[in-house]
Amino acid sequence: MIATDMHVHSCFSSDSEEKPESIIETAIEKGFSYVYFTDHHDTDFPVSKEAPDMDFQLDFPAYIDCLKRLREQYSKKITLCIGVEQGICPEVADKVTELASQYDFDFIIGSSHLTGLVKGDPYYPEYYEGMTYRDAYRKYFMSEVENIRLTSAFDVYGHLDYAVRYCPDKSFPYRFHDYRDIFEELFKLLIEKGKGIEINTAGIRKIGFPHPHMDALKLYREMGGEIITVGSDAHKREDIGFGFDIAQELLKNCGFRYYTVFKNRTPEFLEL
Repeated sequence: MIATDMHVHSCFSSDSEEKPESIIETAIEKGFSYVYFTDHHDTDFPVSKEAPDMDFQLDFPAYIDCLKRLREQYSKKITLCIGVEQGICPEVADKVTELASQYDFDFIIGSSHLTGLVKGDPYYPEYYEGMTYRDAYRKYFMSEVENIRLTSAFDVYGHLDYAVRYCPDKSFPYRFHDYRDIFEELFKLLIEKGKGIEINTAGIRKIGFPHPHMDALKLYREMGGEIITVGSDAHKREDIGFGFDIAQELLKNCGFRYYTVFKNRTPEFLEL
């Protein structure tokens, strides 16, 4: 089985209430060898009046102190690794680069939650106003390409087709070939930089396929991509490891022989 969930959130993330201890205990119960905490940090995230608590500013000293204590406490049962899901958009790319060197992370997921600090989050229907859904997706995917050009302060790029998850019209078809040109450019940049991607199983729960779509996984592998992590994007303990049996078969079917874990931001490859 896959030995770890590389994308998990705790109460240190603005959108989770799960205690770190319950996450660790659940990972142990499910037989994982490692547990990775990758709580949210989106530098300068534009806080809305409707949700003032959703600022996605991670208290790094408290977070790291807590995880170091728990790492020692559970050291005989599981390996605890300290990571972060770092939101990236052009306005904060320099700050993201600086932040990555300030703490001793095991793992950094780079993610695009915003295409820009103003009206840039596909989570909200307003993002799609004035555009066709196809153009809205292309805008989002092109913003990921720009982010990857602007910073290397991450190890894998997360939920690459996140925008598809929140399209206001759930009947709008997502056809990968409409965006293949952008993904070719995106994967080329990642591979040249020695960076990877994740297979994010939250998509299976939310839209019926993982992030990214299987066609994107195939293209990444065909282009020589090898670094790939497996994460549930769990915000509740019951979702830890969700869909990993499906992810494992998908990866094998796409030609992957290994998946990746990170220690001290250095990749290690484990057989599927």
